[in-house]
Amino acid sequence: MVKKINQDEFKSMDKSGVSVLDFNATWCGPCKMLAPVLEEVSEELSGKANFYSVDTDENPDLAREYGIMNIPAIVVLKDGEKVDMNVGFVPKEALSDFVSKNL
Repeated sequence: MVKKINQDEFKSMDKSGVSVLDFNATWCGPCKMLAPVLEEVSEELSGKANFYSVDTDENPDLAREYGIMNIPAIVVLKDGEKVDMNVGFVPKEALSDFVSKNL
C-alpha cells in the first residue's frame, strides 16, 4: 500500500529500514500512469519497504530537500538517507527491479 504523506508527517515518521517516496502531482500524466504500477509493486514488496506518495505542489520544501526537478520521481531511502533515485515513468518490472536492488 502506498500512503500519501505531507512534509510534516514525513518529518515525524520512523525512517528506519527502506522507504520509497513517489514524488508526483495531480496534473502530471506520467505520475497518474505510475501510481497503479507503484501500488502493485508496494503490495509485492510488502514488509520489505514502506511506500509513500508525496504531492510536490503541496510539499515543495520536501521536494526541494530531495532535489526533485522532474516528476514522477522515485526516491529510495535507507534509514532516512537517500540511496537512489529514478525519474520518469517505468514499467512494473523495471520499477520492481529498481526498488528490489536497494533492499
